[in-house]
Amino acid sequence: MDFEAVSKIVFDQFSKQQVRFAIIGGFAMHAAGFARATADIDFLVHHEDVGKVKSILTAFGYDIGHESKDVINFWGQLKPLGGIDFIIAHRKYALSMLERAKPYELLQYMVRVVMPEDIIGLKLQAIANDPSRYMQDMGDIEWLLKNHRESLNMDILREYFGLFDKLSELDRFLEVD
Repeated sequence: MDFEAVSKIVFDQFSKQQVRFAIIGGFAMHAAGFARATADIDFLVHHEDVGKVKSILTAFGYDIGHESKDVINFWGQLKPLGGIDFIIAHRKYALSMLERAKPYELLQYMVRVVMPEDIIGLKLQAIANDPSRYMQDMGDIEWLLKNHRESLNMDILREYFGLFDKLSELDRFLEVD
């Protein structure tokens, strides 16, 4: 994927169309200080802006791979376009994540990125949806807890861990420190 070319298309057009979005996934981990290779760009997008996203991306050569009320995935018709994944913010937790997102400079653009506690919430949800992700995502969660502990909102974290019946794991992570 040509991240610079894709970001120019996406960020310019999202700005022009006033798409409400935040970066999640590998780029959000990078913004939190953890560099890892990633093969795609992941977004959280406001549910009212999904039509704009579909219009923008299909006009630039993307096909919809999968679409549901919760997610939409796009694949570029040309390899440099790569894949772009969206979680659709329509529930209170995702809408709150979008609201809390903070500005961050990414590939020469100022974009909003979800907070570390919200990255953790999304990783807990990913584990619940696909238990085979447990080791990698829990490793990321542990890193985020260790490296952002002083600034994390523990009430939000306890709510996320409670939603997925993992409060004992949060307590274990916090004891290790």
